[in-house]
Amino acid sequence: MTERKRERPSDYFADWKEREALAEGMIPLIGKLYRANNVKTYIYGKNLVNLSVLDIMQAHRFVRQVEKNELSEFETFPVIQALAELDLGTAHIDAGRIAVAYEHEGRAAGKSVSEFVKEQVADLVGGTKEPARPPRDVVLYGFGRIGRLMARLLVEKAGGGGNLRLRAVVVRQGGAENDLVKRASLLRRDSVHGPFNGTIRVDEERQSFVANGVEVKVIYANSPEEVDYTAYGINDAILVDNTGKWRDSEGLSVHLSRPGISKVILTAPGKGDMKNIVHGVNNNEILDSDTIISAASCTTNAIAPPLKVLDEKFGVESGHIETVHSYTNDQNLIDNYHKGDRRGRSAPLNMVISETGAAKAVGKVLPQMLGKLTGNAIRVPTPNVSLAILKLNLKTETTVEELNEYMRGVALHSPLRKQIDYSNSPEVVSSDFVGSRHACVFDSEATIVNGKTCILYCWYDNEFGYSCQVHRVLEQMAGVKYAVYPRD
Repeated sequence: MTERKRERPSDYFADWKEREALAEGMIPLIGKLYRANNVKTYIYGKNLVNLSVLDIMQAHRFVRQVEKNELSEFETFPVIQALAELDLGTAHIDAGRIAVAYEHEGRAAGKSVSEFVKEQVADLVGGTKEPARPPRDVVLYGFGRIGRLMARLLVEKAGGGGNLRLRAVVVRQGGAENDLVKRASLLRRDSVHGPFNGTIRVDEERQSFVANGVEVKVIYANSPEEVDYTAYGINDAILVDNTGKWRDSEGLSVHLSRPGISKVILTAPGKGDMKNIVHGVNNNEILDSDTIISAASCTTNAIAPPLKVLDEKFGVESGHIETVHSYTNDQNLIDNYHKGDRRGRSAPLNMVISETGAAKAVGKVLPQMLGKLTGNAIRVPTPNVSLAILKLNLKTETTVEELNEYMRGVALHSPLRKQIDYSNSPEVVSSDFVGSRHACVFDSEATIVNGKTCILYCWYDNEFGYSCQVHRVLEQMAGVKYAVYPRD
């Protein structure tokens, strides 16, 4: 974006009310595009579907923070209005980018907003509204932190119902009499991520819960061998194993032996020759023939994208990764025996030096990093959001300004926009990144550079941001593809 400033309003409050009215007017248009056409609209990568008026206004403000430029509702409303008037096929459309392009190109050419918008999405007009196939069944094996967040994402992204459909969750037997109610309540209320965005009802008779119209069976089993998924009407499903109990292909293949399951995704680092995939980095390695894939770890997902782009630009000779990681359910609330070193000490009361295999595991995702990185972890008394500190020795010299500007461009304009976010605020802390959908958020204010040595700080929501990455792998394995506009 080149510099483009709106004149300062003479009355800030009157200007606010006008923009607020425009944001309010966008909501039914955004909803119509999503439900009737399965078109998701964005403002510079920020999803607008099911947002409130103030959330939409904040998405506009975000553009000013990272692009050093204004983007107002006065510019985006006509674009969204024009999109809603077209007969569009399924796609993801960034209305913010189209609005900016119009200001720089369309207006200068004397075109109306409607004409320019139609040109931008010309090959989408009259296109298919839904994929020409039935929705793919999804099963969540395990319903802990990642399992419940995956359920939220799958329900949220159900759209017209033609892509992925969550059919069941599998949990261990032996719960309380009101086990189903308790499971649904944990999905409805979350101490870290807040309330579920929608409605949830429990159907005891059908042993299911219904979230925003999506009925999800709750299957009780102590092992995969106990379940015949076809008995629940589930076929050709992708199973997401959130338990971490099986980490190699041999163990996970038990799921494939069950009727109704055709593919498996592991939400933990895979062992042996299993493919470890970080979406945006090496997801091109996913083949139609793959039946078992690991989505790697939250930390590997956080560090692989910045390492990839930094190596492409400056070259990485060697480095050390330190992850300051929120405590997890594996640790003890109070001091008690634990098979792991130090992890028996109270998680809410201590910083705990631990291990991370992410620095080594990243070599499975980026082979050029093999043997170049060391890593360690410090578990800290926060329930969510972690921080990866990358101390890297580069092949070429750079400066703070050059490196930050490069990362800003990557976060805004590269194919890794969904993996790397960018922060230029000197006031952000970990809780500000709860709910981030990116694999990591690059903190530009913390960057240190000394010639060929740099120290970089990358925040990541180790629960929700990671779940979003898993969902992207899941979509690709299911063959879900969206046309993205404007074209890169």
